[in-house]
Amino acid sequence: MERARQVAVLLAAAVVFSCAACAGSPPPSLPAPSPTPGSPEPTEGSTGTPATTPLAQPVRVVVIVMENRSYDSVVRLPYVSTLASTATVLTNYHASGHPSLPNYLALTSGSTWDITDDGYHVLPEQDLGHQLSAAAIPWRAYMEGMGSDCRQDGGGYAVKHDPFAYYGGRCPASVVSFSQLSADIANPSPSRFIWITPNLCNDMHDCSSEVGDGWLRRTVPPILASPAMSNGVVFITWDENDGGASNQVLTLVLGAKRPASPASSYTHPSLLATTEDLLGLPRLPATARLAPIALH
Repeated sequence: MERARQVAVLLAAAVVFSCAACAGSPPPSLPAPSPTPGSPEPTEGSTGTPATTPLAQPVRVVVIVMENRSYDSVVRLPYVSTLASTATVLTNYHASGHPSLPNYLALTSGSTWDITDDGYHVLPEQDLGHQLSAAAIPWRAYMEGMGSDCRQDGGGYAVKHDPFAYYGGRCPASVVSFSQLSADIANPSPSRFIWITPNLCNDMHDCSSEVGDGWLRRTVPPILASPAMSNGVVFITWDENDGGASNQVLTLVLGAKRPASPASSYTHPSLLATTEDLLGLPRLPATARLAPIALH
């Protein structure tokens, strides 16, 4: 009897020890999850953040209008000749008439409106500025020396060199002082269309060609260097020649797009038609049938 009790105690102790050993054993480990199909494994030095691609800049057009010089008289100027060596030169480009105003009107509406003077005329709102505004395309015309009223001469500013003051007989909000250009060009998103009229001295009208050449030297490089102009085109032209019958004027094309046929015949309305096409605008009546300056 006593022996049987000892055997029972030993068996009970063995069971308790066995259960304690089971409780201390770790559970079987689960297999590691497989990588999600299609997801790359991070590599050493990788942050896991994908590289960003800069957004492509939209097409921007800049038009700078100088004054009263023949092709031959300006193409040899120090800075202009430097520009000409890197630009595409339109060698068969002619202005639309004499005096100044008809040429500015042709550049912005495609028509001279049969005007043969520099007086003030209220014209229909059929021009590039109204086209741009209607299409909600940001634009600005920078007038050097302009006061608070774009219809008043003064400070080196001449209304006849501001065509946007004629259409509708009022001053568009997009016509601003030239002093704003530097800050606007430094902006990551300047206007899609930019027009620049220097004052009467800097445009070569009242002062020497060398003065105008110096003004271009100061004004053009920051425009070309602007990252916003990476897909832009800059046209530099003269409103008319020095009174000669041919009215041939120098016109330079700089930037991301260049003329395919620089020796073809072009005029101020051709430049307007090109601007309309570049900015995705419908053609005005006066440019509807014109061939643009073909760019590539």
